[in-house]
Amino acid sequence: MNLKRILSYFIPIKEYEIDSEINKSLEVTWNNGQLVLDSKNTNFSYGSLQRVMRIGLAHIGSDLVKNYKSALILGVAGGSVIKTLKEEFDFTGNITGIELDKKTIEIANTYFGLDKYTNVNIINDDAENYVIKTKDKYDLIIIDVFQDSIMPDFLFEETFINKLKFILVSRGSILFNTIAERSIDYERNKKLELDLKNQFSYVKKIIKVEGNNELFIIRDEIIF
Repeated sequence: MNLKRILSYFIPIKEYEIDSEINKSLEVTWNNGQLVLDSKNTNFSYGSLQRVMRIGLAHIGSDLVKNYKSALILGVAGGSVIKTLKEEFDFTGNITGIELDKKTIEIANTYFGLDKYTNVNIINDDAENYVIKTKDKYDLIIIDVFQDSIMPDFLFEETFINKLKFILVSRGSILFNTIAERSIDYERNKKLELDLKNQFSYVKKIIKVEGNNELFIIRDEIIF
């Protein structure tokens, strides 16, 4: 165990930092014995975010996730959700990851070994643009799109929600991660929940996950 990792159990130890036009700054830090990726104002990969996504995937169901053949990840960052899918949920299908910030892709490969995984295709693109133009369909869609701590408005628009329904296969699942800190965020998520219920037969909201995260579990069919 290296010295930085040992010291990180007492204080965070910075490993690497770079400015980002999209996310303001990106910082790789040793924290409690592991590397994490943070933007200026929030955890981006590993750390609390990985715990959030692990909880969401568990609500979908480990057997269901394991048997899915394709996954679309909107917002890859350091790749912690891909690591979780591969190593904790035994997901062996094809993963397409969409990430707008080239610098996070470089960090994911250099510091978190994202490029070691097979059946993973990372595309440098805007999530909205990809969803609107793709003709592919997916068993599992994971939405974790942030620019620093801000969620882009398009995520909550009817056009985007309609297209999600179109690219989700029958009996597929969506895991949608949001943050709700202010009253305006809670109102936004209430509207999102109603809009999702207008399009999908199953919508479950999980509140106060790791503090301020609200997760939506979405399916086009109820699976018993």
